[in-house]
Amino acid sequence: MTIISIARPEHPSNIIGHGNGGAAPNMADSYVKFSSVKKTYDGETLVVKDLNLDIAKGEFLTMLGPSGSGKTTTLMMLAGFEVPTQGRILLEGQSIDNMPPHKRNIGMVFQNYALFPHMTVAENLAFPLKVRKFSRSDIDARIKRALDMVQLGSLEARRPSQLSGGQQQRVALARALVFDPKIVLMDEPLGALDKQLREHMQLEIKHLHEKIGVTVVYVTHDQSEALTMSDRIAVFNDGVVQQLARPTELYERPENAFVASFIGESNQLHGKVMASDGCVCDVEIAGLGMVKALAVNTQAVGQATVLSLRPERVKLNPVTSSFPNVFNVQVAEVIYLGDHVKARLAIGARDDFFIKFANSADGMRLETGMMLTVGWRTEDCRALIA
Repeated sequence: MTIISIARPEHPSNIIGHGNGGAAPNMADSYVKFSSVKKTYDGETLVVKDLNLDIAKGEFLTMLGPSGSGKTTTLMMLAGFEVPTQGRILLEGQSIDNMPPHKRNIGMVFQNYALFPHMTVAENLAFPLKVRKFSRSDIDARIKRALDMVQLGSLEARRPSQLSGGQQQRVALARALVFDPKIVLMDEPLGALDKQLREHMQLEIKHLHEKIGVTVVYVTHDQSEALTMSDRIAVFNDGVVQQLARPTELYERPENAFVASFIGESNQLHGKVMASDGCVCDVEIAGLGMVKALAVNTQAVGQATVLSLRPERVKLNPVTSSFPNVFNVQVAEVIYLGDHVKARLAIGARDDFFIKFANSADGMRLETGMMLTVGWRTEDCRALIA
């Protein structure tokens, strides 16, 4: 498979979804604004709780979270398929709360593609243009540009049943872009694809966004997908945005225990704060002893906290002088994953502490039952509120 390569058009004014061409979004300008938005279906339970969120023009923003976290409901409110119970949604400074979906100029890509099975590829793309009363010549030109954009120009006469899953997904994407929408919304669009094709399509969509610069709001529960594609990620849980940040910041500097566990893998050690200077704290872990950690978002001395530590940040047999946290462990299980090895360790009173390291020819070979020491730096261990 090849990554989509898109030539820049000779006439930029005709580009579908033209925007900032992949440049970093200007966060000073709020293109989409959720202002104190709440949503309930039964009048009692809030699915979305007091959401305040700004999205910049040309940004690729991903709403990430588990099932029932409120991310899809938020997307449906932006699309116009759901109405906020309270609060306002603004597009370019104008309220769209009472505007029907077909007048919002928003493209939509669903997980099941929602292609018309009795229509050809070209007819599927023509449909939103005919609804908007484009001329025949404009329709033909836009269909050609959109299909060339997703490298399906030779398949315009086929029906969806004659296409692979990846090709159907590209048609759905082309149809969402063909009428030059202000925003493209994507609701788990890659969920039906196998792992290899899904990863390939992640890069295709990312590169397509970088070329045309259209504003994208993307919903997924797949954290690796969000990290790969997004300018920023809004992590949802229980109807609340737990953290909104760029992928590197979310992974390296999670603000609470939920974000730390949901973004990537994280060892979580529960303990009590014994001392703190506001930057570094000493935390007592039952059965393990004292651990030094960054006092990121934690309680006062004497209160409970959760330490978050990435498995790949744990060093095997470290030089003790360089690592303030060094402990004796026993290997409980070795998991071979091809390019890297993951090991489950018994440490202190628990046996679910994980480490990861590259699988290299000269690397250390672990075996179940082996005793060894592990260590980690203070700055790699974050003390958080659960």
